[in-house]
Amino acid sequence: MAERPASFVWLPVLRSASIGALGLLLAACAIIPKATPSAPVTPAPPAASNIASAAHAGVTKGPSVGALRFTAGDAQTALAGFIESCPKLLVREDASGLTSPDEWRPACNAANTWSPLRAREFFMAHFESVQIGDGSAFATGYFEPQIAGSRTRRAGFDVPVYAMPDDLVRAWPANTPLDERDGRPPLGRYDADNKFAPYYERAEIEDGALEGRVPVIGWAADPVELFFLQIQGSGRLISPEGEVIRIGYAGQNGRGYTSIGKLMRERGLLGDGPGQYAGSMQGIMAYIRENPVRGRELMRENKSWIFFRELTGDGPRGALGVTVRPEASVAADPAFVPLGAPVWLDLDRNEADGLWVAQDTGGAIKGANRFDTFWGAGLEARAIAGGMSARGEALLLLPKGSVARLNGTRR
Repeated sequence: MAERPASFVWLPVLRSASIGALGLLLAACAIIPKATPSAPVTPAPPAASNIASAAHAGVTKGPSVGALRFTAGDAQTALAGFIESCPKLLVREDASGLTSPDEWRPACNAANTWSPLRAREFFMAHFESVQIGDGSAFATGYFEPQIAGSRTRRAGFDVPVYAMPDDLVRAWPANTPLDERDGRPPLGRYDADNKFAPYYERAEIEDGALEGRVPVIGWAADPVELFFLQIQGSGRLISPEGEVIRIGYAGQNGRGYTSIGKLMRERGLLGDGPGQYAGSMQGIMAYIRENPVRGRELMRENKSWIFFRELTGDGPRGALGVTVRPEASVAADPAFVPLGAPVWLDLDRNEADGLWVAQDTGGAIKGANRFDTFWGAGLEARAIAGGMSARGEALLLLPKGSVARLNGTRR
């Protein structure tokens, strides 16, 4: 996850939420959440499509914005998020191919002068709804974890939270032919013989490969909680004295990510049968805690390691470079959604219905109409995000005239 201009005072108008049993789901884990009373378990996320971008998926005009069901509170939070996104929208290349920076300028200029009390009218005046492909949406949820931690190492707090190492570099191994050196070089390090090698994997780091060599931001109490905070990409360390240390993604070791939820399903450990654990994050964590040796080995199969930086400000930053807001920000695939664009969702989980703003991305958030809804920090956010596995309809809100322009220029 990834500043927020001071041009707008954010109004935390929350959507109503029905919370059942405490569930915890990290979308990047590719596991199926435990059902809450308000929603059945969704079998699995849709398979990734080989369609490269929104322009290839097909763009059609949707209903008028005034016909869409979203509340005044939704409109206010979406307007706040849109205003925060505008400085990026006006300079950032749109990877989806749907818009150009100049096309957002009229709405961005107007947004800064628009009363929040008339936020719904703002979206009606400046946007049209657009359907990408068939519009069928799948949404999960994520949150900002809070785990026990300390700025200094002491009894009960001895799991290091590492900052970026200075020996983690991008380079081509000497044996890589020149004609194969396309794109970005891989991440790695130079060993004692000055040969480029893969960077240390999770097991090596846990065994002390970086000890005394890499700065430590803080110390966590529980390696299992830190493991899942790494998957989320940001979170908070809460000390016994109440100090809050906010940390965010700084980099990664270059090793591949492996979903332990997927591994457990493949090995018959998750499910509804005898001896199986619930197919939810609490089920995975229960297995790890009840089987500490095998659980540690399982976590080590995910060789990826996340390095952090300490954050300032009032919230975690998304990939767009602005603060993501609870019940207002979604992660999306930038090949299909312009980051900064409003998104309308109508799902079988009503608490996720309404207007959002695409301000983040995620490793598991790929394809058209695939979204990850952000719910903030704390137990309530953890519960809602954990149970969020919803299907329904999605529409993008683009500057008026976008559909005619796109269809008029398509070959």
